Amino acid sequence: MLPQTSATVLEELVGLSLIDLSRACAVHAEMIVELVGEGVIAPEGREPHRWRFTGAHLHRVKVALRLQRDLGLNLAGVALALELLDEVSVLRAQLQAMTRRHGGAVGLRGSSVR
Repeated sequence: MLPQTSATVLEELVGLSLIDLSRACAVHAEMIVELVGEGVIAPEGREPHRWRFTGAHLHRVKVALRLQRDLGLNLAGVALALELLDEVSVLRAQLQAMTRRHGGAVGLRGSSVR
């Protein structure tokens, strides 16, 4: 593992290079390339030396690495877990929006509770 750079400042930046992202996540660039290949993150740019990443990519890579380390998931499992987490996030946002529209009275199945 590489020494970890402070991610606080990097999360605010846009346009991180492959090397910047790998340093911020304390992994080799090859790991980032593998995550891109698996569809976990999608950088701007066509070739790896031209890729640019955002703070959102940095956060996603850190979550992916945690899933891999803590749960022992392979990259395909990490990609699936992140996809499911994204879906849960969207569903929670939809539920919150429905709750606000109905004055906080929405049941689990989307019906109003009165």
